[in-house]
Amino acid sequence: MSCKKAKGPRSKSRDKMKRHLRSKTTVNALLRDFKVGSRVQINLNPAIHSGLVKARYQGVSGIVLRKQGAAFVVGVHDLNKAKKMIVGPAHLKELF
Repeated sequence: MSCKKAKGPRSKSRDKMKRHLRSKTTVNALLRDFKVGSRVQINLNPAIHSGLVKARYQGVSGIVLRKQGAAFVVGVHDLNKAKKMIVGPAHLKELF
């Protein structure tokens, strides 16, 4: 009998979180600020573990609803269902 498969937050994310695909993390990326109502895209940064969302939301765009501590609450649509994600600023990219 085999062991039970792990289903952690980084499961099935080997290709999405490869380190050589991402640029170096700077202090400015950690201290970035977004205005409420601005459109952002979720880009996962595997070097920063705080504020990381599940890998299935890589590349999903949404709207900043509010700031919560150092992170931001982002409203996204998963198929036809509206969801709220708490995402750190290192994992967000502003869309114009």
